[in-house]
Amino acid sequence: MPERMVQYLSAVVLSMVLASWISPAAAEVGDDSKTVGGITFYMGILPSEMVVGHPKEHPESSMHGGARVRSSRYHIVVALFDQASGRRITDAEVHARVTPLGMAGEEKVLESMPIGEALSFGNYFTMSGKGPFRIAIRVRRPDATGQVEAVFEHRH
Repeated sequence: MPERMVQYLSAVVLSMVLASWISPAAAEVGDDSKTVGGITFYMGILPSEMVVGHPKEHPESSMHGGARVRSSRYHIVVALFDQASGRRITDAEVHARVTPLGMAGEEKVLESMPIGEALSFGNYFTMSGKGPFRIAIRVRRPDATGQVEAVFEHRH
C-alpha cells in the first residue's frame, strides 16, 4: 500500500476515533464536520482499497454489500452527535447524496455500522475524478417531525 495512502487512512481513522471520544460541544468544527439543526455531523471518506485487505470473516469485508475494488469507489462514514447533550446518535435514518459538479448524483442509505464500541453510518459511493463533489447528508430522527441536512464539499 503506498505510504501516502497509509498516512491518509491513519489521519481519517484517528479523526473518527477522536470524534467518538470528544463531546461535540467541546470540539472545533472543521471542513469534515458541521453542526446543523442540533446535530453535529463528522464525515470521513476512505478509498475502497482500504477495506479490501480484511479477511472474509472481518465485518468490514462484507459491509454494505462488500468493497469492490475500483479507484473511483469511496467509503463515506458519518458519526452523528446530539449538540445539546453530546451523546452519539444511533437511532437515526441517514441518507447521503453524492453529486459531482455538473452531473447527476447518486443517493444511498447510510447503513449503521459499528466502529469499535461506537456506531456510525456509512456506504460506498462512486466518486470519479478529483471533484469537487457535493455531499448532502440527511438525517431523520425517530422523535423529530422533519429531517436535518448538512452539505459538504469534497475534493480528492
